[in-house]
Amino acid sequence: MVTARSFVREHTTLRAAPFVPEIRLHLADDPLAVWEETERQLGVTGLAPPFWAFAWAGGQGLARYVLDHPGVVAGRRVLDVASGSGLAAIASAMAGAAAVTAADIDQFAVAAIGLNAAANGVAVTAEPADVLGGDGDGADVVLAGDVFYHKSLADRMVPFLDRARSRGALVLIGDPGRAYLPAGRLAAQAVYDVPVSRELEDACTKRVTVWARSG
Repeated sequence: MVTARSFVREHTTLRAAPFVPEIRLHLADDPLAVWEETERQLGVTGLAPPFWAFAWAGGQGLARYVLDHPGVVAGRRVLDVASGSGLAAIASAMAGAAAVTAADIDQFAVAAIGLNAAANGVAVTAEPADVLGGDGDGADVVLAGDVFYHKSLADRMVPFLDRARSRGALVLIGDPGRAYLPAGRLAAQAVYDVPVSRELEDACTKRVTVWARSG
């Protein structure tokens, strides 16, 4: 039986993230082929894209911000929610976070996070869990990269991030202008033009804003 770890290794190439070359990820060469093969392996059609197999714009921008401003995570406990490849989590570990957890409900994402963290020589706890019913479980910093692309996810993500912020966590969001980014109580921290896959975004670059969720 093919394991999630072996599937990730077989269908990706380890290479630098375009906008964050300090970090290497297991990335897919052919987005559609990996998507179709994921469905075949699970025997399910209509799955969401394999978010773990690509360096999405919001995650790249968020990782860039963390590496360029290590003080936001250094010595602190970090939770990267809906982590995908683990890019922002790995950046946090590289920037000196005391502990980093990357949460995702996709078994392939959890495998990819483990492989990617190992490839970069950092410690990240990959948590196979839906954490959106809580408040970030004591994390000092909560990261959310490119999570507002679908209304049903945004409807759960916004109150989760608000609960984390209300208990005192720093909440940072990397977003390239997705449709369901919440309006209001967002303070821009940085803006980047991030290289992306034309197959996924119908563009060569996306403008990403890193936001802090205010109180």
